[in-house]
Amino acid sequence: MSLGLYLHIPYCFSKCRYCDFYSHPGERGVPDAYVDALLRELHRFAPNAPLRPDTVYFGGGTPSLLTPAQAERLIRAAEPVSGAEITLEANPETVTEESLRGFRAAGVNRISFGVQSARDTQLRTLGRPHSAKQARAAFAAARRAGFENISGDIMLALPHYTQAEFDETLELIEKGGATHISAYLLKIEPDSAFGKHPPEGLPTSDEAADFYLYAVEQLEHHGYRQYEISNFAKPGYEGRHNLIYWDCGDYLGLGPAAHSCMGGKRFCYAPDTAAFLQDAAAPIMDGNCGAEDYLILQLRLRKGLDLAAYKAIYGKQFSTAQLAFVQNCVRAGYATFDGSTLALTPAGLIVQNSILAQLL
Repeated sequence: MSLGLYLHIPYCFSKCRYCDFYSHPGERGVPDAYVDALLRELHRFAPNAPLRPDTVYFGGGTPSLLTPAQAERLIRAAEPVSGAEITLEANPETVTEESLRGFRAAGVNRISFGVQSARDTQLRTLGRPHSAKQARAAFAAARRAGFENISGDIMLALPHYTQAEFDETLELIEKGGATHISAYLLKIEPDSAFGKHPPEGLPTSDEAADFYLYAVEQLEHHGYRQYEISNFAKPGYEGRHNLIYWDCGDYLGLGPAAHSCMGGKRFCYAPDTAAFLQDAAAPIMDGNCGAEDYLILQLRLRKGLDLAAYKAIYGKQFSTAQLAFVQNCVRAGYATFDGSTLALTPAGLIVQNSILAQLL
């Protein structure tokens, strides 16, 4: 069984207007005291032996505010297995070729750039602190620094969005040498700046669905195979860390607001950096990861749900009524089903919640 390690870095330059992740804006670096606190928690979970994770993921916030030396301390302490996937999320304006070379030497072998759009006007609307020019420079610097596994994020259905904007953003990321692309529909979160003051020009839900289907089509045409609802990769470059989540594997998340699931048990840290630094934030138990989670997560994947595995692991199987509903989904073009594996099509992924409501 694979083990994933997630390290939350809650510091960032500024808060993007769509973001409701736990983070501290206005920062230009990561305090050594915070790295010390992460190391303390690592040793708490593995007091006598290293964790030996199969994947390590630095998420945030803006993990590229770490120094390469800080990243190296954390990677060394975790002692990942040989060949582990080690990912660092990065904002284009926070990296240089020198820092990227440092991260590569520290053991990071996968870099993920938050690009979102190739249009500077859109980036300003989103509250992104970088420009398209900086994004292009970051990809080029990453390649020169020795990164071969490079991911880029695209945000879809933005204010006043067009297919041409998607095409420009895909071109920027593809020419940058990306082997993996995450393409997300903009979601207006209530606690974000957009949630409090929604921007003008947002697409309707039907228009957003059309943008999503267009993105899937174009990404596949450019050689990025869809393997999850929002993730596309060149063959062999699927994100191994997130696949652990979607396959209901074991993952340990460290840092304020970080979530874990180990042995089917969920737990998390409170979103309180001060308490985490002071060792006053013990993980909080958060229920179990069971059959419902497995069904939801497997149907995010284009490979779909293996009904034999679903029954073997959780003792669950579809009723006659549910199987009839599945056949209706197939006829509507929302799913494929060969009697053993149920997989949603891109059109089905758009209405996944409605489908799940009939299967849970």
